Amino acid sequence: MNKTGIVLKPGRDKAIKNKHHWIFSGAVSYISEFSNGEILPVYNSTGELLGHAYCNKNTSILGRMISFGNTDPVKELEKNLESAIAMRKSLFNEKITNCYRLVNSEGDNIPGLIIDKYAGVLVIQSATAGIDLLKPQIVEFLVKKLKPVAIYEKSDLSSRREEGLTMSEGLVYGKEVKNVEVIENGLKFVVDLVNSQKTGFFLDQREMRVWAGELAKNKSVLNCFAYTGGFSLYAVQGGAKQVDTVDISSEAIQRAEENFKLNGFLPPPPTPSSGMRGQFGFITADIFEFLRAEKLNYDLIILDPPAFAKKKTDVIKACRGYKDINRLALQKMPAGSILITSSCSYHVDEKLFQTVVFQAAVEANRKVRIIGRHHLAPDHPINIFHPEGEYLKSLVLYIE
Repeated sequence: MNKTGIVLKPGRDKAIKNKHHWIFSGAVSYISEFSNGEILPVYNSTGELLGHAYCNKNTSILGRMISFGNTDPVKELEKNLESAIAMRKSLFNEKITNCYRLVNSEGDNIPGLIIDKYAGVLVIQSATAGIDLLKPQIVEFLVKKLKPVAIYEKSDLSSRREEGLTMSEGLVYGKEVKNVEVIENGLKFVVDLVNSQKTGFFLDQREMRVWAGELAKNKSVLNCFAYTGGFSLYAVQGGAKQVDTVDISSEAIQRAEENFKLNGFLPPPPTPSSGMRGQFGFITADIFEFLRAEKLNYDLIILDPPAFAKKKTDVIKACRGYKDINRLALQKMPAGSILITSSCSYHVDEKLFQTVVFQAAVEANRKVRIIGRHHLAPDHPINIFHPEGEYLKSLVLYIE
């Protein structure tokens, strides 16, 4: 056979016909010669054109569909970018929230591409060789459509190694911008575009921050793995009587303090080495050590750690970590308190995460009730045809 493209094995076209984006190598009976990232037509075993996918020999996911049916793949890319932008414009009032995810990979029918908007600056992440090759068209489209001040690339994802790619960071359009001030639900944050986690801010927890703020009224609050203080600021806005903000990074804690001042909250008193920290405490500490050492006499504790499982082989170790931090908190929290606990590890699904928290509750010998689950940020849509896009999960627990 010398046909250009991918031909699937008999009976292996159902997922693609159901608009699932991934083609695994085991489903392929024939593929023509190609360069990594190249777009190829995809056919079923009877010769029916199913769409187009960009491909990579290095990965178990051989192809990722960027168009279905007989539509031109680049035109479909532009159409999906248009659709993603239109949806965000319908969701957000820029005067209240001007930072959000503009494109969420398969959730917006563009596998491998993340674009986050921070006021007038866009940050793009490319996870795949296919998106790397399409980057010039994507940047050209964004400049024409949105006229950003700058477009910054932060493609520092571990998945790029499997794709055979190096990390790629830096300015790709416009003027150099290191920090940008944004607003989220009326709260102000300074986002460091260069020295930051993810693309600069954890936009996916927006709805959970709102919920935490509602729960925080008249409560003492501990925000662990706080990064630049997102949950802490919402807690203060919601009427918390005390908020302690803890992270292992001194730079993140410094940024959290700056965000407090930016919003007109009272500056904190000098931080003592132990004990209560006044109304607002900013503590640089390893969270595991902090939870072991402190009394944790808080009404509301938030555990929102970074991904403990970056790959499938990390799952067992990650579950130990999730169990430890939840057990340490549950052992010490007062009766009637609330724990918000989250996991952003893709390889630890919701069922497994709840099982781990159950084990933590058993070991802590506490009665625990689930009073809420994760509130999805609408700018991080999950494609109903591609449920693998779901990675973030949270439990809101009432402790007796």
